[in-house]
Amino acid sequence: MRAYSTDLKERLVRAVADGLPMREAARRFAVAVTTVKRAVVQQRETGSLARKPIPGRPRTIRREHEPILLARLQAAPDATVLEHCAWWAEQQGQQVSEGTMWRALHRLGWTHKKSHWQPPSAMRRPARPGGRRLPSVPPSSSSLSTKAAPTSR
Repeated sequence: MRAYSTDLKERLVRAVADGLPMREAARRFAVAVTTVKRAVVQQRETGSLARKPIPGRPRTIRREHEPILLARLQAAPDATVLEHCAWWAEQQGQQVSEGTMWRALHRLGWTHKKSHWQPPSAMRRPARPGGRRLPSVPPSSSSLSTKAAPTSR
């Protein structure tokens, strides 16, 4: 879903209030009719066109903490998620769940492979000589087809 500026939403609401049909306002401002409807309803119900707050609580491991976590992952790639959680509690004074740590690691692009952490680039397979990759699934040799059978007349 695209977030539109308050200025654009004000112009849309003003155009509709001045008598312009919603479809024409949408066409004039190059937005969907539903965008115009949402802006008009939001203005009518709340009296404001300001952005709505993002639902849910803020992240436990925030964006500014990610470099700390990344340094930890590089220093201890063999540590388990629970070990990372214990380290985080010790270093940051903040208990985090296993799920919270998994999400933070995922945002950093790290994955758990072969019982240790690897950055995304380490997971790529080396290219085959000649540069051509083989398909991961061999083509089906089934006689079933989705094409219609030829009809004889």
